[in-house]
Amino acid sequence: MSSRLSGKFCLTDLNACFKHMFSMAHHATTRLSRLLRLKRTTPRTAESTRKKLLEAAELVFAERGYYKATIREICRRAGANVAAVNYTFGDKLGLYTETLREALRAAEIAKVTAAMDAAGTPEEVLRAVVRVRLHSLCGRKTPDRAFQIVMHEFSQPTPAMARVIDEGMRPVYGRMLKAVGALIGKPPEHEMTKLCNNSIIGQVLFYKSSQPVLVRLQPELKLTPETLERIAEHVAEFSIAALRALAAKHAAQPEKIARGESDRATAGEGPQESGAKHS
Repeated sequence: MSSRLSGKFCLTDLNACFKHMFSMAHHATTRLSRLLRLKRTTPRTAESTRKKLLEAAELVFAERGYYKATIREICRRAGANVAAVNYTFGDKLGLYTETLREALRAAEIAKVTAAMDAAGTPEEVLRAVVRVRLHSLCGRKTPDRAFQIVMHEFSQPTPAMARVIDEGMRPVYGRMLKAVGALIGKPPEHEMTKLCNNSIIGQVLFYKSSQPVLVRLQPELKLTPETLERIAEHVAEFSIAALRALAAKHAAQPEKIARGESDRATAGEGPQESGAKHS
């Protein structure tokens, strides 16, 4: 009796093993067939799929950020197979990196670079960058998904940021440091130069990130192209005046230090001479 039961259990275990093996083989075959169908797509179809995935990814990443977004939701919105992301971009991070790269292009890095190339003096460089960045960030009437993606990235950085910064943002930032440094008489790598540069960038970003607040504090402020021109002129004038004041202040400091040392030296000679007379 016991031998029959043990044989029955053995057959049951074997059946379960075979069932699991066939199930794994079925899933592997299904996945392989999906990949083969993807590989059989024409270049035109592949480009269309890539475009749809990027458009859907921009929406989802702007709404949720990288960490809360899912490949399944992106593919559902794009009307694409889930395997298409891995085939086209490698993985979720690859798709996000390309989306972030496109977002920074949408922020018109190329226009900023062109404006800097056309500018001559450091003041002209600063004015050009402020103007172009304000118009690119605040001049759109549609929701700026590119800016939303970048804001998500700032609050929760991903490995994609380092690559995208090196490609697009670092060259522009470096040229701005040179312009600001020239205005205050400091090298680009000096802390004062970086602090001043960050302050200028902050003024520009304020008009984008604070729009929901400004609508209530200044309901009369409409960011029309004409208004953006006036804001850009104000930010540039304000920044240049501050930079010149800092340059004058730091230029006067060595003179004060030298004068102070001279005064102290003179004051130190007095007691010595009087002491010599008393002796």
